[in-house]
Amino acid sequence: MPDAPLFERLCIVGPGLVGSSILRVARQRGDVARHLVATARSAETLDRVRALGIADTVEADPARAVAGCDAVILCVPVGAYAGVMAAIAPHLAPGCILSDVGSTKGSVLRDLVPLLPPGIHLVPAHPMAGTEHSGPDAGFAELFQGRWCIITPPEGTDPAAVARLRALWERAGSMIETMDAATHDRVVATVSHLPHLIAFTICGTADDLAQETREAVLRFAASGFRDFTRIAASDVDMWRDIFLNNREAVLEMLARLTEDAQAFGRAIRRGEAGFIEDRIRRGRKIRRSLIEINQA
Repeated sequence: MPDAPLFERLCIVGPGLVGSSILRVARQRGDVARHLVATARSAETLDRVRALGIADTVEADPARAVAGCDAVILCVPVGAYAGVMAAIAPHLAPGCILSDVGSTKGSVLRDLVPLLPPGIHLVPAHPMAGTEHSGPDAGFAELFQGRWCIITPPEGTDPAAVARLRALWERAGSMIETMDAATHDRVVATVSHLPHLIAFTICGTADDLAQETREAVLRFAASGFRDFTRIAASDVDMWRDIFLNNREAVLEMLARLTEDAQAFGRAIRRGEAGFIEDRIRRGRKIRRSLIEINQA
């Protein structure tokens, strides 16, 4: 016999890749929420959600969508949070759990806490899962299986609210870690934001080459370059907002990378084979470590 649903009425604000995947998980399992609501800014997105049948109620007005919901998850670019919160805050039901899936967490507290009504439980979260695709058609229920979800509740958050949000992500198949927002932002700047910055930069460099060279690069692209292009195909709005809203941590990690890259360049210039070998061995060690913990 399936467990009782965690929530009576769950609203997804922004049913793109991650939001529509949450809806699919909830629809498939039946123990996440009794009633699923979706709201989006785009009429085209709303029409696709209706056609896919992944929500019970599809509502264009976010204020109407969140009314009466005991859980609301923001799945829009982090730069849109303040505007969305201003629209929905007066309509959140007492006791509602408000969460999100954003890749930055300091900005979530900055934009949501000042507008948070009394009696609403803010439990930010970040599922470390995704693809380069976007929109409601890109989602799938298995997206979160075996992936980490980081929960960053502010100090003093109701433990019962944290437990319910944690249970949602566990039912989605995620592994859970809890940390403060500042630590989260430094960690993801290293493992996610910096690799994307590098991918966007490398692809930009290739695109700026003279036409003859550029065509040869694309024609003979090896797997390393192809991997970068997959990352670089990510959603424009989402990643613009991530870089702007986690700028301090990203710039700190970029400065460290720049120093390390310059040291590598000096080693190549000076023919320092030992330094080069050390860097390659360390890279291989990191790769083996990821394989050992099933994160490769």
